Amino acid sequence: MSEEARRGRRGGGRAARQAARSEAATETVSYLSRTMLPVEVVSDEGLEAIEDVAETILSEIGIDFRDYPSALDLLANAGAELDGERVRFPRGMCRQVIQASAPATYVQHGRNPARNVQVGGNATVLVPAYGSPFVHDLDEGRRYATIDDFQNFVKLAYMHPGLHHSGGTVVEPVDIPVSKRHLDMVYSHLKYSDKPFMGSVTAAERAQDSIDLAKLVFGNEFVEQNTVMTSLINASSPMSWDATMLGAAETYARSNQATMMSPFILAGAMAPVTVAGVAAQTLAEALAGMTFVQLVNPGAPMVFGSFASSMSMQTGAPTFGTPEPALVLYTVAALARRLGVPFRSGGNLCGSKLPDAQAASESMSTFIPSLMAGVNFMLHSAGWLEGGLTMGYEKFVIDADQCSLAATFVRGVDLSENGMALDAIREVGPGQHFLGTAHTLANFETAFARSDVANNDSYEQWSEDGGLDAAQRANGIWKRMLAGYEPPPLDEAVDEAMLDFIARRKEIIPDEFG
Repeated sequence: MSEEARRGRRGGGRAARQAARSEAATETVSYLSRTMLPVEVVSDEGLEAIEDVAETILSEIGIDFRDYPSALDLLANAGAELDGERVRFPRGMCRQVIQASAPATYVQHGRNPARNVQVGGNATVLVPAYGSPFVHDLDEGRRYATIDDFQNFVKLAYMHPGLHHSGGTVVEPVDIPVSKRHLDMVYSHLKYSDKPFMGSVTAAERAQDSIDLAKLVFGNEFVEQNTVMTSLINASSPMSWDATMLGAAETYARSNQATMMSPFILAGAMAPVTVAGVAAQTLAEALAGMTFVQLVNPGAPMVFGSFASSMSMQTGAPTFGTPEPALVLYTVAALARRLGVPFRSGGNLCGSKLPDAQAASESMSTFIPSLMAGVNFMLHSAGWLEGGLTMGYEKFVIDADQCSLAATFVRGVDLSENGMALDAIREVGPGQHFLGTAHTLANFETAFARSDVANNDSYEQWSEDGGLDAAQRANGIWKRMLAGYEPPPLDEAVDEAMLDFIARRKEIIPDEFG
């Protein structure tokens, strides 16, 4: 056989195996529905003790609400005590306000109703990573992100069945002024995907632009009556909320759009080094922020957010995949359930600069606890590298593949007659095999979830096909995905209306790059 024929045979075999894996991929779902109870690592007595410490922080130490006088007035009128910008809450006040009106679950609508997600309850929504100024791929290495990269990741998230959400600032497109890039980002989510998305939070007026663009797509009345955005509002830990985040939170809350009130903590720098101390401070900060949202608009949907990483005490750099953040995650998830609101945390987090073994091990050390803790909105589920500074193309594909496999895991154990398989066991008996049984043949195509990235061929076949590692295989996958991308339908008049809105807004917004 000629060398050309051998190359053709190898290529055809590889393509056939890839097609088979694709056909047997995990069934597409709009969000994960967990069947198992969340793992609890702290007793009820321990959780009560942490809640008591959080109440002490709120009532004795207080939380700063900076440069936002209307928030101070609102909180004071509800019974909080002011000392300048420092707000102290009577014990139990925050919990009472939140539990009186905050929904335990809500639906975030996508442009395609089949993509709607439930946030809260037994649902887990897997969302791409967020906020990276850099991107990385095997071909070009690490570089600043552009709007082309942003659109690429929106397209990849739209196409991948393992992800349920388009995300928000999936990367920072540094080729567009800071003051204007929110318009291009929100447009990209609405144009190139029909999954739910996150709005801008870097200024109140940018949050309003996000709402106005959404109204052009969904319609004014629909947006006024339904949640079409869930947006990330970070505390300025320790124990502070600033005007930028409060302004965005108020804008979204008044429009009935969801906010994730989320302390962002590097333990040892922005909170104590102990798990219980981090959990108590996280709870106090989140309670204060969520109280503000419910006072702005009782019943506005919101999520209790938590992001906590450990740090190297030698260098001060954030570390990932260590035991302590997992313990914080389990603990704060339980605190959120006791409060009765949805919970955000987790993802596939790592400090590695490359999609390597460190990235894989650290990511799994966050992803699995996030699933087992019952996280409802899992930001940073795909793409995270270098402590969040970089979004990796290959890492995105590897992570999203694990997200697809998680859909099978969270469904739990099938205890039906088919799941018990007693007839097959009777048919085979001792010492035989199950390969030809009716049960095996009936379940052949769906018996096991299959990875699109992992290679389980023999060493000889793997070597003949190029000897590629996981990152190299992922490199080919994301390129094929983008080459085959087809946009979801969008009415031309709606597209033109969004472009006209963006052009008019950009005319009056000055360029700012800082």
